[in-house]
Amino acid sequence: MAVYCGIRDVRKQKTSDTVIPRNKKLREFYDKKRDEGKPYRVAIIACVNKLLHLIYALLKNKTAFQELA
Repeated sequence: MAVYCGIRDVRKQKTSDTVIPRNKKLREFYDKKRDEGKPYRVAIIACVNKLLHLIYALLKNKTAFQELA
């Protein structure tokens, strides 16, 4: 569920074709996997794996998450 929320749009109504993701890095990774020809579920699981690695690194290093603009 965290990945689904991270890659979806933040827009309430569709006024343009530009995608404004909640988590930019995760959406870029998802789009890259889809461009490589991966099916939807495979791309989602790859994002889950990436998110788990990120969370583990934050906990291991005892640092706070700071999203870079």
